[in-house]
Amino acid sequence: MNLIKLTLFIKIFLLIFFPVIAIEFKGKFEQGSFILGKTEPDAKIYIDNKKIRVSKDGYFAFGLDRDRKNDVQIKQVLKGKSEVYVKKILKREYKIQRIDGLPPKQVTPPPEVFDRIKKDNILIGKARSIDTNYDFFKDKFIYPLENYIVTGVYGSQRILNGKPRRPHYGIDFHASEGTPVKAMMSGEVTLAERDMYFTGGTLIFDHGHGISTLFMHMKDINVKVGQKVKKGEVVGTLGQSGRATGPHLDIRLNWFGVKLDPVTILNLN
Repeated sequence: MNLIKLTLFIKIFLLIFFPVIAIEFKGKFEQGSFILGKTEPDAKIYIDNKKIRVSKDGYFAFGLDRDRKNDVQIKQVLKGKSEVYVKKILKREYKIQRIDGLPPKQVTPPPEVFDRIKKDNILIGKARSIDTNYDFFKDKFIYPLENYIVTGVYGSQRILNGKPRRPHYGIDFHASEGTPVKAMMSGEVTLAERDMYFTGGTLIFDHGHGISTLFMHMKDINVKVGQKVKKGEVVGTLGQSGRATGPHLDIRLNWFGVKLDPVTILNLN
């Protein structure tokens, strides 16, 4: 048997008796989406050539940016063999709203608050960068309120006085001020600030592997940094703190610095 035939025989033998375990995915490969993956516990997973955590029972998670255009590459290395999955990303259409004739102070914050905004952003960025081995993210997330009206959606963008503003990266829930707000998933409190410039009373929860949720404009905050919370636990009340024009809760979902649509984790089957 020559070398080429021998090599081919070995490859066929390995595929028959030691097949590569396929990855299971939950979530739509669409801009802004949360993706939950399941593989073998001892597999190594790379997203766009970056290694990510795999839980002890084989779960991993990642997300797709609002404006992502290129395909995502998922590489699995298991028992010395590798398999590459290339997924095309579906494009979404986002709501654009134009508002003209606003006073300048309603469009751009005054210079004297720039340092405060910078400090707030550093705190939020630090909380979102945490990478723990918690695996709460693999379970079903719940809505933080029971009675509400959705007044803002992910990806929408305002153009104020002709200048594009940052897109909205969350969901806005309108309800009465003082309405109890519940943790969407078990986790650990990594940020609890009562008076941030833009977001007012602000909470961030770590659910593991870089997946975090953020609550904005809270009135009351009942938890503190380092505290463990359970899904459904009341963590505070809805308010209109920070740069809010009325009582509402703005929730965000992140995979580290990637801002995701919270609907994609709430509606995950």
